[in-house]
Amino acid sequence: MIMNRRHMLLGAGGLAALAGQPLLARTAAGRRLGNIGLQLYTVRELFAADPVATLEKVAKIGYREVEYGGGGYDAMDHKMLRATMDRLGLKAPSIHVSYDALMDNFDASLTMAKTLGADTIILPYMVDKHRTAQAWSATLPNMNRIGKQLKDAGLGFAYHNHDFEFTVKPDGVSLFDRLVKETDPALVKIELDLYWAIHAGEDPKALIGRLPGRIYAYHVKDMRPDKSMTSVGLGTVDFASIFKLNGTSGVKHFYVENDQSPAPYLPDITKSFQTLRALKF
Repeated sequence: MIMNRRHMLLGAGGLAALAGQPLLARTAAGRRLGNIGLQLYTVRELFAADPVATLEKVAKIGYREVEYGGGGYDAMDHKMLRATMDRLGLKAPSIHVSYDALMDNFDASLTMAKTLGADTIILPYMVDKHRTAQAWSATLPNMNRIGKQLKDAGLGFAYHNHDFEFTVKPDGVSLFDRLVKETDPALVKIELDLYWAIHAGEDPKALIGRLPGRIYAYHVKDMRPDKSMTSVGLGTVDFASIFKLNGTSGVKHFYVENDQSPAPYLPDITKSFQTLRALKF
């Protein structure tokens, strides 16, 4: 559940374009992130037990966007979730939907996304059986087709990476490189999980440079020296340096995520929020 904008724009036109980007606030000392989101998989146990109370706590911390994924959200009352978000001033620009659900229950997935107010559906993970050269060859055309179906319905589509897309290399070519090359960039964007890309040995800034305008969102999670996950600000990832490339990537959303967030969870997501809120780049 892998997340820059185009080369820094110069001159009057560049300044106008920058001013029109809602997720960045310009200050005399630099730029800051605007709306900061949370991937709800981070607090999946809390959310599964009490989704309303969890959304209330997330909003109280200061988050203004959430991304649905895990916690059994797909089987919940989506109208109730939407009403709760509306009451709390939260938005859900994107949701995670499995490959099987998109293939077998597309209409229901589309309805769920629209009910929650999402403008983009994210394909979050591919299981082992899809990671062979032959299986990937069959999967990539389906991604293009799903992207086209969603575009026709008024929604976007993106793929979220883990580390295996970079490390699994049938015939010497990584699954990620094939995805980028063989899917239509107008139909299949990337939700770049910065932690998993770095975990796989990728240079995030070089990777962003290869994907101009194609990154829909970042998953923002920090990494300890032993490569375990931690709250943003307690690890070694230089997010300020990465975010200086926001003009290259096209990124629209910044979702805090920690797959390994320790109970009671709220201190972890509070620390990450506070770090990103104060970050200048």
